Amino acid sequence: MLMKNPEKSSSSSNLRRLALLRGLMLTAELVVVLGVYFLANIALPLIPLFTIFTLMAFASLWTWKHAGNGAIISDREFFLQLCTDVLALTAVLYFTGGATNPFAWLFLIPLIIAATVLSTPAVWFMAALTTLCYSLLFFFYQPLGNDAHMHHDQAFSQHIFGMWFGFALSAVLIAWFVVGISNTLRQRDELLARAREQALRDEQLVALGTLATGAAHELGTPLSTMAVVTRELERAEVPDSMKRKLTILRSQVDRCKQALSVISASAGELRAESGGLAPVLTWLEHIIDTWKAQRHDASITVNFPQQITDAAIIDEQTLQQSIINLLNNAADASGEELVMEVRRDSSKLTIDILDRGPGLHPKIAATLGEQQSSNKEHGMGLGLLLTHATLRRLGGDIALFDRQGGGTCTRIQLPLTRLDTPL
Repeated sequence: MLMKNPEKSSSSSNLRRLALLRGLMLTAELVVVLGVYFLANIALPLIPLFTIFTLMAFASLWTWKHAGNGAIISDREFFLQLCTDVLALTAVLYFTGGATNPFAWLFLIPLIIAATVLSTPAVWFMAALTTLCYSLLFFFYQPLGNDAHMHHDQAFSQHIFGMWFGFALSAVLIAWFVVGISNTLRQRDELLARAREQALRDEQLVALGTLATGAAHELGTPLSTMAVVTRELERAEVPDSMKRKLTILRSQVDRCKQALSVISASAGELRAESGGLAPVLTWLEHIIDTWKAQRHDASITVNFPQQITDAAIIDEQTLQQSIINLLNNAADASGEELVMEVRRDSSKLTIDILDRGPGLHPKIAATLGEQQSSNKEHGMGLGLLLTHATLRRLGGDIALFDRQGGGTCTRIQLPLTRLDTPL
């Protein structure tokens, strides 16, 4: 089933509604002109009026067909369509009494439409255009019947001025208040859209957590069996080379079991409150030692600040695994030594993981924290997604950008507290 583009559908629908409204207004104007001419016996220049009506009818048919093709209608095109309506209405009013015509209030309709659809500058330009056209009709128009002398009547002139002032005030109020309401509605729609996206991401993470819990339970038994078998083989009489391989195998099994415990924690079996507070320096040193024990082939240089001893951070297992996962990604991307630079201020800790790999992949930069993404050959794309979710849950954030001279900088920001602060 094909999905429609919401932007294309909305813009086309708005233009079709404008074409339909234009057709209804033309029909009403035609009925009024014919009624005034034949029933009220008021002479009207029918030829120029019918010429205007015919041109606007063709414009309405073309607009209806153009919008029906499903093309994306830009704000500029929509604005030009409204300007066409204003100019056409001005021409009709010019031949039917100008500003004295009781239907001059129709100038407010394009202004109201612009205020609900277009940007603020376009609305104010439309307000200026309609007010200018309405003002010119006070001086340039063809009077209706024998009403030409009324233009010089003082009382009637005051009445006309009151009409002009009322129109100008209405135009300003519409441009001011309706635009403000429209902007508020647009901001609300944007907030709702972001909330829906966040809800979808949370739903995806919940599904991943459920699957991770099931996988942890399923893999726990065979890993325990493998650990028992490797310990028995180590106690048996086997060559030293085989014992070394068994030691490596057992360490990898232990690493898998540790990873399963982290998966269980990510799925919700452990809570952040259970970790407590830990000194930042101790916490970072533990992460580096744990990572070095897993990655014997990689090296790292760590630059700690001097003013880090009095700060504390939530010591949660999923957070530790997230930092280790980012270190593994950097080590996989670069064969050179990694650099970790740590900074802090009064409220947050900043950790920069620097590598000399191929740089940031465009796909990862565009979808960070939104969906699974990986540029590894056998990667599933879950690492960055879960890391981003963990950091956001704890009040932190992550950003990736290209490093000067080649490589990637992974910047992690985490909230800090003092060591003597109770949980």
